Amino acid sequence: MTYRVCFVCTGNICRSPMAESVFRARVEEAGLAGAVEVDSAGTGGWHEGDGADPRTTAVLEEHGYASGHTARQFRASWFAALDLVIALDEGHLRALRALAPTPEDAAKVRLLRSYDPAADDLDVPDPYYGGMDGFEECLEMVEAASEGLLAAVSESVEERAA
Repeated sequence: MTYRVCFVCTGNICRSPMAESVFRARVEEAGLAGAVEVDSAGTGGWHEGDGADPRTTAVLEEHGYASGHTARQFRASWFAALDLVIALDEGHLRALRALAPTPEDAAKVRLLRSYDPAADDLDVPDPYYGGMDGFEECLEMVEAASEGLLAAVSESVEERAA
């Protein structure tokens, strides 16, 4: 059975597609591509159908990550098919938990930076209104948290297989 992870930010054009791309690369490097499915969405539908912000794409490509993406809005009905919903900041966490149809679904929502033991603030700041340095900082935070997230997901995949 495939383990499904969805990253969620506001518009699904900056932070969540970056996290999706980085985590998918980590999953592939770990040999788990057939066991783990990774995607992303936004809490709102403002950018639905659009590609990622060009700055997101540029930073991803500069660091060797794939960048193909189409924005979409997260739907409450998706909870049933997802194992983990990763919020990029506290606002997304609250919105997703409020959207969850059951307490079990709400428990699937976690903050990305909670998987980074060195993180002092669990929010990944929105780089949209700033310059390229904000996108670079976002990538650094996503990469740091992805290692811990991969360990947690790998453990869950192994438990299912046992």
